[in-house]
Amino acid sequence: MSNRGLEPTASAQLTDLARRVIDLLPEHGRILVGIAGSPGAGKTTLAMQVAATVNDLLGSTDVAVHLPMDGFHLANSTLDRLGRHDRKGAIDTFDGWGFVALLRRLLTEYDHTVYAPSFNRNVDEGIAAEIAVLPSARVVMVEGNYLLADTEPWVQIDSLLAESWFCETSDNERLRRLVDRHERHGRSPEAALAWAESVDGKNAELIEATRPRATLTISGQ
Repeated sequence: MSNRGLEPTASAQLTDLARRVIDLLPEHGRILVGIAGSPGAGKTTLAMQVAATVNDLLGSTDVAVHLPMDGFHLANSTLDRLGRHDRKGAIDTFDGWGFVALLRRLLTEYDHTVYAPSFNRNVDEGIAAEIAVLPSARVVMVEGNYLLADTEPWVQIDSLLAESWFCETSDNERLRRLVDRHERHGRSPEAALAWAESVDGKNAELIEATRPRATLTISGQ
C-alpha cells in the first residue's frame, strides 16, 4: 500500500506515523516495525523520529526504540578475508542470519534486556551490545537496506514485522547525502562520488526492487 498523503508538514507526518504504530500495538507483547530503503533515503532519521514521537505521545522515554541493521555489518577484517571490502554495504557483507535471530529474540524475550550492536561510522565498524532494548520496550523501529529482500535469510523478516515501510527519496537527493556522508568520514570528493555512484548505486537497484513488498511508502523528506 502506498500512501503519500502524509506530507503536509514533517511534524504532522511524524505524528500520523507514530499514531499508526501505536494503533498496531496488541494488548500485550512487543512489535517490530520495519523501515527499508536505499542508501541515503533517510531511514535512520525517520526511524529515530518516529520512535521519539511514539514515546512523546505515550508519555514515556522507553516504549519505542530504534534498531539499525547496520550493526550487523561484517567486520572489516572479515570483509578483507572474504574479498568483499571494496563493496561494503552489499547484501552479502552483513550477518543476515544473526540479524534475523536478534529480531526473533526481540519478539519472544521480554523479561530481560536484549542487547544489540550499533554501527560507528567514525571507525567504520559495528559496536557490540551498545543498544539496549529494555523489557519495557514495546515498539522496535527496525531500519535497514535489505528488510524486504526475497533471498535467505532476509525473506524471513517480513513475517516478523507488524508493518514494513519503504522510505523513498529522489536519486539526486540520495546522491547528495551519500557524497556528503562519505566525505565527512574521510573520502576525497572524487572517491566519495565514485563510491556513491558505483557501490551504493548498485545496492540501490536491488533495494528499490523490494519496494512493492512494503505496507507503506513514505517520503524520506
